[in-house]
Amino acid sequence: MFYKTILIIFTLLFFGCSSKIDNNKELYLVVNSWIGYTPLFYLREIGTLKKLNIKLIPTISLDQSSNIFEVDKADMIAATQHEFNSLKSTNDILPIILLDRSNGGDMILSNRSLLELKKTKKIYAYLEIDSINNELLKSFIKKYGLDEDKMEFINIDQLQISKLKNKAEKPMLIVTYSPYNIELRKKGFKELASTKNNNSLLVIDALYIKKSLYPKEKKRLKKLKFLIDKAIDEIKNNPKKVYKYVKVYLNDISYKDFLNSLELIEWINRNRTKELNEKLKNLGFGETILK
Repeated sequence: MFYKTILIIFTLLFFGCSSKIDNNKELYLVVNSWIGYTPLFYLREIGTLKKLNIKLIPTISLDQSSNIFEVDKADMIAATQHEFNSLKSTNDILPIILLDRSNGGDMILSNRSLLELKKTKKIYAYLEIDSINNELLKSFIKKYGLDEDKMEFINIDQLQISKLKNKAEKPMLIVTYSPYNIELRKKGFKELASTKNNNSLLVIDALYIKKSLYPKEKKRLKKLKFLIDKAIDEIKNNPKKVYKYVKVYLNDISYKDFLNSLELIEWINRNRTKELNEKLKNLGFGETILK
């Protein structure tokens, strides 16, 4: 509740005081709660983003981030390739900084086994429909031969999803990601699949910027890229220090859960394999990606 209150207050203050974005002074970066965005939370808390004149707008879902970007209340967005593909149909948007690859951080949970789900007459599927959640669920349905017609899709954000009760009489399927999975697992929901065991689905997180801003902001963006790299090094080498700064953005998870969540992603900010670079090109991550 504390975490949700902080986000609501911040968002209200932002929209109350900021009816117009001055691109010559500040860049606004919208970002939701996801373990792979830890470098951004850390940079904000230690004051580095402020020195670059970049303001972070925290949200509770990818869909909320996309909506804020779409209505021109943000200059940059942290998101997956799903949001990139969705936004570029109506916005001039460019990928600029790669962050991470989900390696188990996006998952499907249920209060039923896979066999039980196949036998049941109705399944209640909870997810953010207009997000990477949708792609993960479709891939899951196809891989395990589930009947989509017997599913009732319920579109709610991840904060609401994390509050769901495990109703024994109700077959539930939940598409979620870290850190929201932690509370759900405490309630008895079991993992059926994740990006760790789904080779057919590549989930990439990156920063994107409005195309019109890219040429004049390239110098500042290169500085941001350098600082993100340093922050990722700090996460790897001194996670306990970073945790104290970022836990409020990650539902106040425990230090143990923080470390476990970091194991569910792969940092791809540098030293990427040739194979991954080829896949990234196919996703539209080309020459605008900063080295």
